[in-house]
Amino acid sequence: MAYFFIGIILLVAGYFTYGRLIERIVAPTDTPTPAFYKRDGVDFLPLPHWKNMLIQLLNIAGVGPVIGVIIGIKFGEIAFLIIPVGNIIAGATHDYLSGMMSVRRGGANLPILIRDNLGGSYFKFFSVFSILLLLLVVAVFVNIPAKLFSTNFLEPVSDFLAGKGWHVFLQGSGLFWVCVGAIFAYYIVATLFSVDKIIGKIYPFFGAVLLLGTFALFVALCFAMIHNPSLLSESEPFAMQKWTAANGHPIVPLLFVTIACGIISGFHATQSPIIARTIQSERQGRSSFYGVMVLEGLIAMIWASGGLAVYNTFPEMFHSDATSVLIKITKTYLGSWMGALTVLGVIILAVTSGDTAMRAVRLSLAEILKIDQRSKLKRVLTCLPLGILVAALLIWSNMDSESFNMLWNYFAWGNQVLAYSTLMAASVWLWRQGKPAVVAIVPAAFMGFIVYAYIFWNKNLGFALSLKVSYVWAAAFVVLSLAFIFYNAKRGIKK
Repeated sequence: MAYFFIGIILLVAGYFTYGRLIERIVAPTDTPTPAFYKRDGVDFLPLPHWKNMLIQLLNIAGVGPVIGVIIGIKFGEIAFLIIPVGNIIAGATHDYLSGMMSVRRGGANLPILIRDNLGGSYFKFFSVFSILLLLLVVAVFVNIPAKLFSTNFLEPVSDFLAGKGWHVFLQGSGLFWVCVGAIFAYYIVATLFSVDKIIGKIYPFFGAVLLLGTFALFVALCFAMIHNPSLLSESEPFAMQKWTAANGHPIVPLLFVTIACGIISGFHATQSPIIARTIQSERQGRSSFYGVMVLEGLIAMIWASGGLAVYNTFPEMFHSDATSVLIKITKTYLGSWMGALTVLGVIILAVTSGDTAMRAVRLSLAEILKIDQRSKLKRVLTCLPLGILVAALLIWSNMDSESFNMLWNYFAWGNQVLAYSTLMAASVWLWRQGKPAVVAIVPAAFMGFIVYAYIFWNKNLGFALSLKVSYVWAAAFVVLSLAFIFYNAKRGIKK
């Protein structure tokens, strides 16, 4: 229990201390933002600060700070310390630097920022990689909410009607595909409208639902701890099952791939340009980017505590899938009504992140191919091939459970490759300006070690090497990466 509350304190204190330090290094000014000097009424337009913050929260908070931490807390209470420390030093720093780089580059998307700072060769690789990853994000964020909604809302209604003698046309997997179609249709429609027409109007409401459900869970757990103070400590049954290197689950690198949202997530850097195009002042950057990531860390901490409480109370749930544990958390601590509302909030999390992922991939592709997006017809034509690719991924990922696991693994690892690349670009960006680049270089080196170690160690995605050998190879590649950062920084400094 102590780790949980210490972690909460670290997150709050980190925003006002380390967050302030990062802001001073970047040094925001009063120069006009892209929302004003590039205003087009579609993607570039000023929005109120509070609305930008809620939109950013919904953009970045996919299923990661809920599903990811429910899985990640299986590493034990240590996650309550790793989440806040990683969030403050790496994740929030990553989000703030990527957002401010975009603001000062006219609202440019991540591939352009990579090209500016890491060169044309890396840009070519990264452009393809980031678009493929965003397509994986869309596929995952259609799949999971469709399963949650069909299982928790549509199937009970269908079963009730069937029990009353009504003929029901769709049941089982048919309900899932109805949800897939509805969510996917929403993504297409949402990405065609200007940012203030759908995202700007309905996301604040969805953000309130998310925060309400999470806060309700926090209050419920606090009351539960009055009667059971050890609820958020590792029980003996939990300690016997928890993930360790000895049973094939090393904290490094596995925890940092399992828990992305909450610690650090490269996907966030693809979303920050959306807000970089609507932010009214550079001085709003710390709260809009750094602060919102800290808020996501708080959300992750609360859902991780819910996961640990369930694993302690119901040890048999340790081997259940994360969505089943999520339902158990809400039913146990929130009741049927509030639990249903909270599950709906989690569904909304995934849908809204998928929505903006589709928008980001459209904008990135249009930027790379120089396709003007002011025309609705051109936006439709840009979206069509993307929609076909996502549909193919959905069909493949639902052939069997192994296919979906492969989709998730590629998504999770690729997500951290994006974080690593963004931090390298931010390191070069700061270095060229003569600013302390170490605040980006240190987390970049660590995330490089994570992605290299994971690919060398993992038997499904990588080379299935031993953990020690994987660490050695990862360290060697990190050294090369640091040299790459140094080369690009010096190459861009004009003497």
